[in-house]
Amino acid sequence: MMNPARSLGDHLREWRQRRRLSQLDFALEADISQRHLSFIESGRALPSREMLMHLAERLGVPLRDRNPMLLAAGFAPVFPERKLDDPALAPARRAIDMLLKGHEPFPALAVDRHWTLIAANAAVAPLLAGVVDTSLTEGPINVLRLSLHPQGLAPRIANLFEWRAHLLERLRQQISATGDPVLAKLLQELSAYPAPPAPKSTAPERDFAGIAVPLELVTEAGHLSFLSTTTVFGTPVDVTLSELAIESFFPANPQTAKALKAMLPGS
Repeated sequence: MMNPARSLGDHLREWRQRRRLSQLDFALEADISQRHLSFIESGRALPSREMLMHLAERLGVPLRDRNPMLLAAGFAPVFPERKLDDPALAPARRAIDMLLKGHEPFPALAVDRHWTLIAANAAVAPLLAGVVDTSLTEGPINVLRLSLHPQGLAPRIANLFEWRAHLLERLRQQISATGDPVLAKLLQELSAYPAPPAPKSTAPERDFAGIAVPLELVTEAGHLSFLSTTTVFGTPVDVTLSELAIESFFPANPQTAKALKAMLPGS
């Protein structure tokens, strides 16, 4: 038996509660009356398309989830979801290629919302040499699985305890923001991998936000240390583009920079 279609009120209520906002708090945030919001959530009133887009924006609803809200309110979806090789996204694809190529000889890669590898520059492949389970580097490559799998990069990550905690926290934040069940399943899988012992240190717990946690990778070229940044497209109106991120790794010391330049001479 099929479940009945969800109402607009169901969608709004779910996202409001996901953001941990009461009706009053959200009404104040959206600059509408609590009574009006209550009527929308209960189905006693339907907002205009402009009002609905305003509410979705204030709630930070991902573009992917705004289309079902529009449909539930009787409007046509407005956010297309094209494949990255669609001619309409050619300028974005060129920008991605320029960012990746321009970052060489340092590694950079592009991933989708599920951390599936979309593209990578030439500096990434040498760092994957020696991965025991070659299936992790074939087919659709999940970057988080490759990083934390015991037969992937994990044995060569010198600070695996910190890096694992950093990646899992980022994944939890992404799940909290999107409610994506695929990511929730991925988190369950990654959390079940053998956990490394905590480092013996009396130092206070490190801040896992931003680029504070380095990636310490043991390679044939030596011990490499990276800081990472994440780049996303500003104000995208395409679902695919809104979910794409570029992860760039910068050398954290001169030794790492020298080793990477030696790996890709002439870059």
